[in-house]
Amino acid sequence: MRETLIIERIRQLAQDFTGDKTVIRGIGDDCAILRPRAHEDLVFTSDFVLEGRHFTLDTHKPADIGHKALARSLSDLAAMGAEPVFCLVSLAIPASLSGSTWITGFYKGLLALAKEYRVILAGGDLARFEKVVVDVTCCGRVPRGTALLRSGAKPGDRIYVTGELGGSAHGFETRKGKHWKRHLRPEPRIAAGIALRKAGISAAMDLSDGLSLDLARLCKESRTGAEISSNRLPLASGASIHHALHGGEDYELLFTAPPKLKIRLPVTEIGVITKQHPGKILLDGASLLSKGFDHFS
Repeated sequence: MRETLIIERIRQLAQDFTGDKTVIRGIGDDCAILRPRAHEDLVFTSDFVLEGRHFTLDTHKPADIGHKALARSLSDLAAMGAEPVFCLVSLAIPASLSGSTWITGFYKGLLALAKEYRVILAGGDLARFEKVVVDVTCCGRVPRGTALLRSGAKPGDRIYVTGELGGSAHGFETRKGKHWKRHLRPEPRIAAGIALRKAGISAAMDLSDGLSLDLARLCKESRTGAEISSNRLPLASGASIHHALHGGEDYELLFTAPPKLKIRLPVTEIGVITKQHPGKILLDGASLLSKGFDHFS
């Protein structure tokens, strides 16, 4: 298919959902146009999804790849407590996939998730490459000055996580059951992120690269340490503590809150923020090495 025809097909797929009226111009021009509301901050994030790193064409259907590509960026918005507004999708594919079937499947998976969270597909780019490369940029909004940051944790704050840990890594190993489905189709915790922002928690981030690495990152930004307990970790059924600590791609929310703050969500307290060396994590009293996923390790 020629690029013009592909773009027109994408526009047709996206036209059923126009979403927020603050996006006043989307697909069809050189740029999307956003007219933000007064008294709000806009937050932006961008995430790659790479063939051979985040998926393979043998194990992931086109719709799975589209879903996951958007879900990763939406998870970042959830960690900021943001309401999603629009996304930009840049897609590079090999010539063997440039027929309508694969591309349609990809965008149907992406747009189904976009519709669920009222996200407008406002534009993007198309290219040919040796492998599938996807880059999704998402924009969200929060009331001015209220975005959740990694840098707000204080000694004495309690450490919490939403949901269960290790399920995605366990699913990736077994390639079957509900955890494999969770790995294929992660669900961003948008509603939880917004609720946590309104509750006044101190710091937050999403768990994409494993608890051991992501908690260390949060602590480094906050210039604190942390102590966590293995018997408090909410392990997914069948998952090991190694999966929970180092497996990654759970896309749950990791956050901290003052001891007396009431959290009206189903969350699990796993530890406490400490004054020790920034980024140092103790697990059951012993130093925990950060073995989560790092592209450049």
